[in-house]
Amino acid sequence: MLIGAHVSPAGGLPKAIERGVERGCRAIQIFNQSPRMWKPSVHSAESIAAFREAMGASDIDAVLIHAVYLLNCASEDPDIRAKSVASLTHSLRVGEQIGARAVVLHPGSAKTGDVPSAIARAGEAILEALTESEGCPLHLENTAGTGGTLGRSIDELALLLEACDGDERIGLCLDSCHLFASGYDIRTAAGLAGVVGEISAKVGAERIGSLHLNDSQTALGANRDRHANVGEGELGEAGCAAFLSEPAFETLPCVLETPGVQRSGPSAEEVALAMTLRERGLAER
Repeated sequence: MLIGAHVSPAGGLPKAIERGVERGCRAIQIFNQSPRMWKPSVHSAESIAAFREAMGASDIDAVLIHAVYLLNCASEDPDIRAKSVASLTHSLRVGEQIGARAVVLHPGSAKTGDVPSAIARAGEAILEALTESEGCPLHLENTAGTGGTLGRSIDELALLLEACDGDERIGLCLDSCHLFASGYDIRTAAGLAGVVGEISAKVGAERIGSLHLNDSQTALGANRDRHANVGEGELGEAGCAAFLSEPAFETLPCVLETPGVQRSGPSAEEVALAMTLRERGLAER
């Protein structure tokens, strides 16, 4: 498993590699532009080449791009839909340029509307972005189930994949906090194995392409997306160890998106703790 953290590319793409190395990461995740602005960042050929060179010289073996939070591929608003497709397409193109493992996407929100119709709209928008880009995979992230967010269950993820015509570039990014908050009890190896078995039956285990390790501030099934630092939430160290040692996740990039100390994000110490918990989990299986 390639354990690492979400890091900032502020100051240029190569800075993200530098920050990942400082934290002892084997994988990193970045935003390729400001996460709360539509305007895309333009990365020069020199910056992209420097990023690839820095990554090649490091122990970082995988990079993920997280699509910006403003996207809603299920929106009924034509302007929001057009901006979402354009932004997602841009992220996929940047992902191809920098050799990203995937772009991670929150599938969208039905707001207060009809969920099946929202899933169909999301599928159409996602397919449009895939058509306008090449190569880079797209991982749909499961959600905590707050409001009308899509992807709150394995069944809903399966419907989203079906709405995207089962495109081979589409995989899943499983977030531990979101799984727990949406009602999947993954605090034990057996509980997590049951979830992986359900994914295998309904989606295909081979679709699992990346992971987010976050503990949860809220209780099982609370449907609230509140990340906690590793081992300090409802999953606890045992639950995090079970997640990190799941055999189906063996080769995947797994990034921390935790608040960190004083909301400074994941630290080198927390990345190291995750690596220790993985070893503990493996020893207990």
